Amino acid sequence: MLRKNRELKLIFLVLAVLFAAFLAVPAVRLLLKSFLGDEGFTGTFYISVFTARNFTKTLGNSFLVSIVSALLAVGVAFVFAYAIHYTKLPRGIKRGLQAVATLPMFLPTITYGFAIIYSFGKQGLITRLFGHQLFNIYGFGGLLVGYVIYTVPVAFLLIHNTMGYVDKKTLVVSKAMGDKCFATFWIAVLRPLLGTLAGAFIQAFFLCFTDFGIPASVGGKFDVIATVLYNEMLGGVPDFNRGAVVAVVMLLPSVLSILLLRWLEKYNIRYDRISQADLATNPGRDTAWGVSGGVLSVAILSMFVVLFVVPLVQNWPYQTQFTLEHFQAVFADNELQTVYVHSLVMALLTAALGTLAAYGAALITARSTLPKWCKQVIDAIALVTNTIPGMVLGLAFLFTFTGTSLQNTFVLMILCNIVHYFSTPYLMMKNSLSKLNAGWETTALLMGDSWPKTILRVVTPNAAASLIEVFSYYFINAMVTISALIFLAGARTMVLTTKIKQLQYVNKYNEVFVLSLLILFTNLLAKAIFTWLANRSEKKTNANK
Repeated sequence: MLRKNRELKLIFLVLAVLFAAFLAVPAVRLLLKSFLGDEGFTGTFYISVFTARNFTKTLGNSFLVSIVSALLAVGVAFVFAYAIHYTKLPRGIKRGLQAVATLPMFLPTITYGFAIIYSFGKQGLITRLFGHQLFNIYGFGGLLVGYVIYTVPVAFLLIHNTMGYVDKKTLVVSKAMGDKCFATFWIAVLRPLLGTLAGAFIQAFFLCFTDFGIPASVGGKFDVIATVLYNEMLGGVPDFNRGAVVAVVMLLPSVLSILLLRWLEKYNIRYDRISQADLATNPGRDTAWGVSGGVLSVAILSMFVVLFVVPLVQNWPYQTQFTLEHFQAVFADNELQTVYVHSLVMALLTAALGTLAAYGAALITARSTLPKWCKQVIDAIALVTNTIPGMVLGLAFLFTFTGTSLQNTFVLMILCNIVHYFSTPYLMMKNSLSKLNAGWETTALLMGDSWPKTILRVVTPNAAASLIEVFSYYFINAMVTISALIFLAGARTMVLTTKIKQLQYVNKYNEVFVLSLLILFTNLLAKAIFTWLANRSEKKTNANK
């Protein structure tokens, strides 16, 4: 046991040093930067930001568009989830709805903006089909569409997962007692989901409020706080102190969002036993929800159709002859090939090292006898990483590591990704490990096996499916992230998302779409491979039990 504790203490020490150096120190430096001027501590920078022209209006814009987008995203996600769990639609249709609901997470948010421009702009694909422009894409309308599509996957996964644990017998009992349709809907569906729906709204709001990719392309004159932060740091005349203030302001709603999520957990309904009662046949219900899900699916997919159309024509919308020239040009460009390799390497290393960090942390909290305070430290790290937006973390890294050997390096970008996305993989691993037999390590120790051998030979094989899912999560997010890396990538460390941002400035939209498709297909292929490996591992584990 002493041996085990020694090794676990080493893991804890490594994680503590990692997050102290690449989370605590950058966060403190960011906070100090917002107060420290040439003459010492001052509140001048806060006064300057809050009294600046249109800043309060910008802040109001961010809240308004984020709240409306989050409400709509939760509504759309609920339709998808309900059609999957509470109808007798064919399994193929349900799988299709699930695929559409999660599709946007495989693309970087900056791509959504370009897709909106080429779909709903004055010469957009959908505009030409309807014969007129449906809405003004630059400003509130464009941001709303982009944010909703961006946050639907997150909201859907939360609602979809919870619906799988809602006791369906309540539905049968309510109808048997003669409750009206709305009462049954409230008692059996909405009431058990209130905590999850609120949580999905908060998560969606948080993502909208802190996203940079979408406003970077379709924000127009409707300023939001993310664009203000970018302009303060990378605009014509950078102001690091004011940028730090804006970052702190961006951080506050994020902190409140996470605290609300924690508070809402107590409102989740927990069942002693889950029973999956057969749903009654109801063609009207199935048709209504199936059509609703189908319409929303078409709406989402229609926006991404342009990704496949524009790069395959000579010059949209004036020369629509089929061509592969744009793809050939990209694949023949050595610089773009290098950028793609950069993204792959960064994503793979992020996934590998991030999975190790999440696994080590979960071993401490779920399968160790270390003091309670050690476990609380790990949980606190997960909470903090879930709170800090990508742009804020990237800016904190910029302040901390500028002038060091880590500046503009892949090492720094990988470490930033590991820290940024740590929370969800850690919770996934913690949940998985806590369900495994608690006595394996003790039994192995009594039989003379070392703790590392037990972890490698017993625990890891049984947790392999979860490890693969964590690897997949890190990989996909590393491929699509831009908010943090926009401050960290240099000319020699360019990745696909930051390259897309660069191409925007020179109006090379064909290359933008080709690179976006490259990210999409890479992520879809990776997801398919990781899912196959996870399923295979799970079947193997079940067969050995």
